[in-house]
Amino acid sequence: MADTQFSMNLKPRFCETDALGHINNTVIPVWFEAAREPIFEIVNPGQDLTKWNMIIAGFTIAFTAPTYYGEEVIVKTHISRLGNSSFDILQSCWQHGNKTAEATTTMVHYNYQTEKSEPLADDVRQQLAALTGTV
Repeated sequence: MADTQFSMNLKPRFCETDALGHINNTVIPVWFEAAREPIFEIVNPGQDLTKWNMIIAGFTIAFTAPTYYGEEVIVKTHISRLGNSSFDILQSCWQHGNKTAEATTTMVHYNYQTEKSEPLADDVRQQLAALTGTV
C-alpha cells in the first residue's frame, strides 16, 4: 500500500490468540476499526455519537499470513475510493515486514433520522480526497 496516510502500531495481547498461538481472525477487524479513527474524525469531528453520520455498507478481509502474539504489528490505512456519499478505506496489517491481512471497508455518509445516505460535505470531500492522492 503506497502512500499510506495513517498507521497504528500495536503489540498483540495474549488474550487475542487462538488455540494455535495465532491472533484470532475476529481480532484483526477490531484493530482495523481502531485504526479508522483518524478518518472518523474527518467525517464527524469530535466523534460525537449523538451526531454520528457514518455507516458501514460492506467489509471484506483477506488473511494472507498468520499474525503472531507478542510481536509488533503495524496497521496501515488510507482512502482507496471516494464517491459522492461513500468512500472505501483500504487497510493492511504488517508484522516483520510481511502483510498478514488486508481489508476494504465501504463507509457511507448516513442520516440515521431519514435512514438515507447523504452527500459528503465539500470540506470533508476535500480532506478525504487529499488522502487518496487525487485532489
